Amino acid sequence: MTVSEAAAPLRPAVSPVADPRMKRSRRATFIKWLRDVHGWVGLWGAALGLLFGVTGFVLNHRIGPPKISTGAPLVSTVQTKLPNPAPQTPPELANWLREKYALSGRLVRAQAEPEHRVSWGEHATVQPEHWQLMFSTPHENVAAEYWKGNDFVTLKRSENTFVAMLTNLHRGVGLGMGWILLIDTIAGSFILLSLTGVLLWTQLHRTKTLAVVLVSGSIALAVWAGLA
Repeated sequence: MTVSEAAAPLRPAVSPVADPRMKRSRRATFIKWLRDVHGWVGLWGAALGLLFGVTGFVLNHRIGPPKISTGAPLVSTVQTKLPNPAPQTPPELANWLREKYALSGRLVRAQAEPEHRVSWGEHATVQPEHWQLMFSTPHENVAAEYWKGNDFVTLKRSENTFVAMLTNLHRGVGLGMGWILLIDTIAGSFILLSLTGVLLWTQLHRTKTLAVVLVSGSIALAVWAGLA
């Protein structure tokens, strides 16, 4: 025996049983992690999924059968005097209305119909420029109508019922980017639930997974051969 061989540290022998046990331990840890992810993602998806399930059912039965009514909105109309000088464009009018009435709704419509000639019976006249604005939130809508030359604007407020508000949340009516991103998290949770669910099933049922793959492959091959 040489000096270098004598100085080398002794390495413990690796048991042939240790490696399979380590693989089983890593597999068990991975499956536990998958279950935790699947559970927490499922909890988040269930919280908002309940809201979207109920409102989706109501939306699906707006016409019927059976027909589910969201209730009639509470409508109120008022005319308010414009400042001097009056707003010259629909965006200016929208900004003035926001400041005066603290409107928090999203501006979903801003139309300006130019003046044009119209016929009324046997007479011809010029219809002045016409503006239409719409501010929307899930709870209410505020419509503004203005005829160029008037010193006032007509406002019509429609307050939605609770059920109608929920359906507006479902459709994202009057909501901004924050709500859109929140809904994207639900879509992402459904994708993660699908992936983690498939991985859990394949990890817990390896023999069945192999059988499903073989059967599916055989059917696909038979269909391809029949169509070829």
